[in-house]
Amino acid sequence: MERSREGQATAVLCSAGLDSAVLLAQEAQRAAVTPVYVSVGLAWEEAERRALARLLDTPPFARVGPAAVLTFDMRDVYPPTHWAIRGEPPAYDTPDEDVYLAGRNLVLLTKAGVLCAQRRLSRIALGPLAGNPFPDATPAFFSSLAHAMALGLAHDIEIATPFAALHKEDVVRIGVALGVPLDLTLSCMSPRGDRHCGACSKCRERHDAFAAAGLPDPTDYVVPAPR
Repeated sequence: MERSREGQATAVLCSAGLDSAVLLAQEAQRAAVTPVYVSVGLAWEEAERRALARLLDTPPFARVGPAAVLTFDMRDVYPPTHWAIRGEPPAYDTPDEDVYLAGRNLVLLTKAGVLCAQRRLSRIALGPLAGNPFPDATPAFFSSLAHAMALGLAHDIEIATPFAALHKEDVVRIGVALGVPLDLTLSCMSPRGDRHCGACSKCRERHDAFAAAGLPDPTDYVVPAPR
């Protein structure tokens, strides 16, 4: 069980996606938060950063500090033919396992951890959901990485995953309750400008989550989601 978060200043990994935006709003109700965006060189990052700037200008984030934008370039590891570098994700019905980005959470948390040590923050929150199939989204991984960072940085950092028992439709409901402008979030691997492509698996997950929550989907898709 995670420790109480009341009053504990937190860095929140936020990509402007639906899950991380709702997490940021929830954490901001409890304590001071610093949004952290880590750029690694993926095709959709410029659109994400624009979305994050728009979100932080809305009322649910009025008490949130400016985003810390960090860089940890992975284009010397992922080949130029990688779908995430080209911006050509797998198809609409692709399962999560086929869109795995090796080392994703390891990279994000490592860079964020160094920032936290410098700023004397003792908690990082991120938003993996129930059923996440990736090896760097397990309790054992987060616990081990927190221990390793404490050793390497001489600074204790808790890695918190408040949504780990929730599904995306649960997060949609929380976001609506918190007044998060979900239409401004971006959960797409091939955005067209600032619009969701409607054809990638992240768009499918997003559309399905609103349907499962019993709420209208406010997302502007280039390709309309199947009914």
